[in-house]
Amino acid sequence: MDSAVSELAASEGALGEVEDEGQVQAWQLDRSRAPTATKIVIAGGFGVGKTTLVTTVSEITPLQTEALMTEAGEGTDDLSAVPQKATTTVAMDYGRITLDQDLVLYLFGTPGQERFWFMWDDLVRGAIGAVVLADTRRLTECFPALDYFERSGLPYVVGINHFEGTEEFAAEDVREALSVPAEVPLLVMDARKRAPVVETLLALVGHAYEQSPEPAPV
Repeated sequence: MDSAVSELAASEGALGEVEDEGQVQAWQLDRSRAPTATKIVIAGGFGVGKTTLVTTVSEITPLQTEALMTEAGEGTDDLSAVPQKATTTVAMDYGRITLDQDLVLYLFGTPGQERFWFMWDDLVRGAIGAVVLADTRRLTECFPALDYFERSGLPYVVGINHFEGTEEFAAEDVREALSVPAEVPLLVMDARKRAPVVETLLALVGHAYEQSPEPAPV
């Protein structure tokens, strides 16, 4: 993890328990210490774990637009790798996490199927960066998201969501398979576990900070 991310991770409570919803903190009443609110997009292919990631770390009840999958989706949505999946996101997921008293992240999960890609331009507007989730059983399904953020210039990191019972690959092998540039952080994580998800979000914040242009001298 780079230095910018390390500094954020060292912040008090970065990996601690989330405060109870609705509990007012002293810093929240100090108008001179308004927290930095940032928007982050969670993208990737169908069934890769975007909704799970948002749900895992959100300190508020996440907004979900899950719809039951029906026979109409047969032949369109490949369930071979995720046969137990019964719902799919049809608009977006939304959650919020306070990583530090001065840093609040708003998480927007994109729908994965191609028929919903028209929403992406609106969902990424104003975001500082994106987490692209990948499943090693279906790496090709994350290429559209990688291509999208490469073309748009929006900073991104890659999170390899390791599913239980599947073969685990070295991060650098996955990087090579996806042709992810060396400067882009790539982490092996589990979307069901808070600590690795927070680490991935911190990696994105640090990467976005490094990619941001230097302010013009006064």
